[in-house]
Amino acid sequence: MMLPGEQKRELLVKAECQHKGYGKDPYKRSIAELLDEGVINLDKPYGPTSHEVTAWVKNILHIKRAGHSGTLDPHVTGVLPIMLGDATRLVRVLLLSGKEYVCVMRLHADLPEEKVRAILEEFTGVIYQRPPLVSAVKRQLRKRTIYYIDFLEMRGRDVLFKVGCEAGTYIRKLCHDMGEALGVGAHMYELRRTKSGPFKEDETLITLHDLTDAYYYYTQGDEAPLRKIILPMEYALRNMPRIIVKDSAVGALAEGAPLFVQGVCKVDTGIRQGDTVAVFTHMGEVVSIGTARMSTEELMAAKEGQALDTLRVMMKPGVYPPEWKKKLK
Repeated sequence: MMLPGEQKRELLVKAECQHKGYGKDPYKRSIAELLDEGVINLDKPYGPTSHEVTAWVKNILHIKRAGHSGTLDPHVTGVLPIMLGDATRLVRVLLLSGKEYVCVMRLHADLPEEKVRAILEEFTGVIYQRPPLVSAVKRQLRKRTIYYIDFLEMRGRDVLFKVGCEAGTYIRKLCHDMGEALGVGAHMYELRRTKSGPFKEDETLITLHDLTDAYYYYTQGDEAPLRKIILPMEYALRNMPRIIVKDSAVGALAEGAPLFVQGVCKVDTGIRQGDTVAVFTHMGEVVSIGTARMSTEELMAAKEGQALDTLRVMMKPGVYPPEWKKKLK
């Protein structure tokens, strides 16, 4: 099963763009650059808080800034994306990404498997949740979407299932509510996150021990292990719809300007008005994140107008020449 954003898109060519030799492949950045514009797919261990784990990452890598996307409770393990340096600007963007968990739910009485399977199906779709007493948000009723629940196994009173859900869904509360619906009660016994947006358990996942060892080898002159672990921040945006822009537009966008149709080279299919979109150079560098003012079809047909409202600038000014300033002279 797939989370929203995992569907394949196709890049449509709006205009042929001349590349002027600027920019750099994100995967060819130096280690120093990656420590300021990188992400880590960390396997959070059982016990510490997400904040504590993030602090340990900063200490291991000797950096001043790092942030995590999507808090995991101390007793929950699994995928915890960590953004380094300037890549922390992506934290709020990625907080809204869909999540996937593998959960062991413990029933409070014996039940037939058929009844349990039926309840899992009933809780797929839009549900209402009130956050638990111990939570970081206001305890008010809210809607959340359960994209899928896959029954995996049942042994005695323990039910193993996989759930894909909207960000902000409480699996502990989901287990409680399913137990109530079953009439016997239930609680979450064990939980592991297997996906958080584009970050997956079976891709690039590393432990704190892996990170410690890789950084040690880096200090000894071997950067290969660390290069495998720290990914460019663009990796975190691989599920997001894209717009590729002309080199001549990059300088203005890096200064916070909105994107106009005239600066667009290629557009992903499936963009709707109001969607959050990532703007890239032809080299694959992320320039900014914005809100689409036009759908893919409208953007492809338009000859002028504003295509995107800039929400967050990711590229430092000066990487590409400010050609817009030349035009003002």
